[in-house]
Amino acid sequence: MAIQVGDKAPDFELKDNHGAPVRLSDHLGQWNVVLVFYPFAFTGVCTGELRELRDNLPLLADRDTRLLAVSNDSIHTLRVFAEQEDLEYPLLSDFWPHGEVSRAYGVFDEGKGCAVRGTFVIDREGIVRWTVVNALPDARDLNEYVEALDAL
Repeated sequence: MAIQVGDKAPDFELKDNHGAPVRLSDHLGQWNVVLVFYPFAFTGVCTGELRELRDNLPLLADRDTRLLAVSNDSIHTLRVFAEQEDLEYPLLSDFWPHGEVSRAYGVFDEGKGCAVRGTFVIDREGIVRWTVVNALPDARDLNEYVEALDAL
């Protein structure tokens, strides 16, 4: 079961597409966080969602929000994907231990070995204020993230 609104967001440390450690807790206190889990780099729906986020980063930045995108791909795969798609926000690798953070948030599909499309809006205090979990083929609506941030 996915983390629910009102829950404390589990802290984590994952490596980004450059191999640098990124912790959720490093962003808290000064930023809201939109935490986006997606199945795999280089797939149609995932690429479309991540491009839309890239093209609309100012909508998040204007709301004192950082974007963290997590998949179960390796950092090497994520580095190539970020370069190819010109993604300047952190792509975090939940590759090993495989799916540990995805499981902590309740969005890991054991049968497919990847995260489903889970999004969590986390406030500066680390509390989940909005969430949506979609099945693998169902893209999310960026406008819903923005509306949730505006409600903070």
